[in-house]
Amino acid sequence: MILNDYDQLIFEISSPGHVAYDLPTQDVPEYDLSKDLESDYQRKEDAELPEVSELQLLRHYTALSNKNFGVESGPYPLGSCTMKYNPKVNEVAAFMDGFNNIHPNQEPETVQGALELLYNLQEYLTVTSGMDAISLQPAAGAQGELTAILVFKKYFESIGEGEQRKYIIIPDSAHGTNPATAVVAGYDTIEIPSTPGGLVDVEALREVVNEETAGIMLTNPSTVGLYEKDIQEIVKIMHDAGALAFYDGANSNAILGISSPGQMGFDAVHYNLHKTFSGPHGGGGPGSGPIGVVEKLIPFLPVPRIEKEGDQYVLNSDYPESIGRVKGAFGNFGVNVRVYTYIRAYGGEGLRKVSENAVLNANYLLARLKGEYDAPYGDSYCKHEFVLDCTRQKHDYGVNAKDIGKRLLDYGIHAPTTYFPLIVPECLMIEPTETESKRDLDYVADIFLKIAEEAKTEPTLVQEAPHNTPVKRLDEATAARKPILTYRAAKAADVAE
Repeated sequence: MILNDYDQLIFEISSPGHVAYDLPTQDVPEYDLSKDLESDYQRKEDAELPEVSELQLLRHYTALSNKNFGVESGPYPLGSCTMKYNPKVNEVAAFMDGFNNIHPNQEPETVQGALELLYNLQEYLTVTSGMDAISLQPAAGAQGELTAILVFKKYFESIGEGEQRKYIIIPDSAHGTNPATAVVAGYDTIEIPSTPGGLVDVEALREVVNEETAGIMLTNPSTVGLYEKDIQEIVKIMHDAGALAFYDGANSNAILGISSPGQMGFDAVHYNLHKTFSGPHGGGGPGSGPIGVVEKLIPFLPVPRIEKEGDQYVLNSDYPESIGRVKGAFGNFGVNVRVYTYIRAYGGEGLRKVSENAVLNANYLLARLKGEYDAPYGDSYCKHEFVLDCTRQKHDYGVNAKDIGKRLLDYGIHAPTTYFPLIVPECLMIEPTETESKRDLDYVADIFLKIAEEAKTEPTLVQEAPHNTPVKRLDEATAARKPILTYRAAKAADVAE
């Protein structure tokens, strides 16, 4: 008999009496939590946990891991989310005892090495961003955005314009987190269109900016992978109206050592450290989203701040105009250690090479694909990423962008970002990153071209993909709207059927 039960849920291979791990005998008195927790927060019954042996446990999760797709499984050209490879030396550093076995609430004098690393990382990011100060506190990109816009808000309040400044301007190609961030921070949003060439419409921007404008949020290169050639004019329009400019750092992988938000004139930036500096990324995290600001915004940064006094590193909360704390510690510390390692390994010249190769790889792939696929902005050189429009495949053969993304999985390539940005109808947004070799880029290009041919000759094959994956095509709408998140819910659903 072939043992196939590792395709099951771990609860389904459970049997009474099996134990995977024995805790040491308790050598301290048992504590009665009922004295501290209200009854509503106390567990009324034992947790329903699976009973398996250690070997069953290992086989089960090893089997699951082999079904996952990651950047170490194959190419992962996920546009704008930048799934680049995380070098193993970063992992070695992050798991060193002095970084892995400490606690954020330890006294600063007991974690001087960790604080020194964070302090130096702030200094490195200050240089790469062209800003005057960095806060590592935000936990991820979206929180970094929010932190920066809250800093903007606090600044306007400090100069008596808090009520006056009501609007944040967002390009129509922006990341979805940008308008969400502005609204959460208490602003209304104004969307401005892109030109036919995919860039910000400067005249449309000029028409909507006035004394009620708080700022603009945009990334450069843009989400369609183009450099905003009028970026200094865009920033000047904002500054002339007394407004501020925020740089969404999601696409910073294109500009390291070549340009910076500071050189472009921005007032604040957030980095996605996991995107630009190779921290592991996937499954919703982890991330790290530090922000950088110009001099006049420094008083409003989160506290506590890591500072150096003599040869000691300290935490300083004595900033009365600060927006306060936005996270319990400093980002996700393990990610920050990986990022520090990455920066030290490459150095300044190496970081520039990272971006040069990312841009080169994207342009090479675009050049190979823009015949069989429509490239809306293919007449221009792209930066780190580019977009394809699959409207032709959909119109002529009934094969849409999602079908092509699903078919890529059959060839060991993760789907690129689909249907974003919204200004391209049947959009595939592709970012190969600098870590892919020419050999692997050619493989990706060959498969894209093969699928374009399959769409013509065997459209059903593409429409019904994937065929070779552990899980075939899902009902994504139902999964998003009616997710089954617990084993108990899964059992109840089986009974209902």
